[in-house]
Amino acid sequence: MAIFNTTNTSVLLPREIADGMVKKSQSLSTVALLSQQKPMRFGKQDIIVFDNLPKAEFVEEGADKASTTGSFSSVSVAPHKAQVTMRFNQEVMWADEDYQLGVLDELAQAGAEALSRALDLGLYHAINPLTGTKVASWTNYAAASTKVVEMKGKTAEADAAFRAAVGQVVNGLNPAMVTGAAFDPKFSWALSELRRKDGAGDTSDQRYPQLGFGTNVSEFLGVPVAQGNTVSATPEATDTKVRALVGDFTNGVRWGIQRQLPVELIQFGDPDGQGDLKRKNQVALRLETVYAWYVFTDRFAIVKEAA
Repeated sequence: MAIFNTTNTSVLLPREIADGMVKKSQSLSTVALLSQQKPMRFGKQDIIVFDNLPKAEFVEEGADKASTTGSFSSVSVAPHKAQVTMRFNQEVMWADEDYQLGVLDELAQAGAEALSRALDLGLYHAINPLTGTKVASWTNYAAASTKVVEMKGKTAEADAAFRAAVGQVVNGLNPAMVTGAAFDPKFSWALSELRRKDGAGDTSDQRYPQLGFGTNVSEFLGVPVAQGNTVSATPEATDTKVRALVGDFTNGVRWGIQRQLPVELIQFGDPDGQGDLKRKNQVALRLETVYAWYVFTDRFAIVKEAA
């Protein structure tokens, strides 16, 4: 029995189509690579934050014990639903079962990749991937950090800018550990292009030969790295000029999936405002995920390309 069923005999059989689809390669979520998701119940939740961790006390025999209280506050994570709705011609439903399964698998994979990128675009930039614009009501996102290093002057070279960003995280107010960095491909390329210097200036030797051409960088100067163009928010949005996000990906961000709805095949109605499916001889595939996150922005620093 076919995966998709139809009784609409007015639809013509499609041409024979080669197996598989050719789609543009996209980087997946760098957040998911650098930070483990946390189990979360659905809805708005509070996270308890120790502002002043308690200190232990050595007590001599027979001595009184002192109070070792620590202060704490709370922050809230809120759900953010992301969805992908893809229309395709109803003629696909005339194909044999194996072909239909292939189409469903390819479309579901493409939708899952889009949802993966949505996590980065929302958590890093508060950007709606479909429109490429910021969600005005969202104020908590990594790029809202006030710790910013511009690549100009003394930090014009990418490695100097990276060191300066790490310094702002570990040496500033409320210092944190740097457990990871998300690189835009342009930043990885800039690092790979740096040359060693001698008394006469630059040589032809790469300063960091282990980077090759800057592709698939997974570590830099001992810091775990994930690489993806969601760091600069492209191509979904105008280039933000953010080239790297550096900070505490272990404890500085809390994110999880509150609901992951199954793939839904829609054959009737107008699910996305693009017209009635039956009238347009189409069907639609929808994927939905409910993310939730909170970013401690003071535990992150941003490297930006100077305007």
